[in-house]
Amino acid sequence: MLPRSTILERWQLTPRELTEILDENPSLRGITLGYVAEYKARKIFESSRQVTGLRKPDDHDRTKKGDFIFTYKGREVSVEVKSLQTATVKPRKGGYAGKVQCDASDRRKVKLPNGREVETTCLLVGEFDLLAVNLLAFESVWRFIFARNESLPRSTFRRYPADVKEHLLATLIEVSWPVRPPPSCRAVRTVGSNCGGAPVNNDGSGT
Repeated sequence: MLPRSTILERWQLTPRELTEILDENPSLRGITLGYVAEYKARKIFESSRQVTGLRKPDDHDRTKKGDFIFTYKGREVSVEVKSLQTATVKPRKGGYAGKVQCDASDRRKVKLPNGREVETTCLLVGEFDLLAVNLLAFESVWRFIFARNESLPRSTFRRYPADVKEHLLATLIEVSWPVRPPPSCRAVRTVGSNCGGAPVNNDGSGT
């Protein structure tokens, strides 16, 4: 059997040509980075002996939120992977600050636990278990921070009444490096390190 070719070989491109294509098309670059971040995050959890059954749901299945799912101590955990918005990244004393766009890809009708239905791009409280934020834009190093869904800030959109906002996550979440809560999270030094990747408690410790 012939060795499997790389995408560059299949498309007859050089690394420089692919870089030029991505730089000329910011939307394509953003989409590609999102999938690369998802792959990198998934590899962290694959390295843990405590994680089993890791799988990626169908992108077109809107009934299941999360970029990948695994089983940890008998419990199914869904992970949503997001990246920093490059334009929001700013240096600050001792580190960096930026914002993550944490929302759905499109506006859809959702039913809340209180029975109300709303059309929104907001993700729901409890819709996934763990948020993984890619911090590549801070220092050009693959790092992730993690936070439980219930620890994330809620929507402050003024058109939503209070009994709706309490069930919707904020679409922009501020993050920093080094980490400053909230959200409560645990830093992973680099992708590929033997860091375990277990879910985190609200105090930032592993479960």
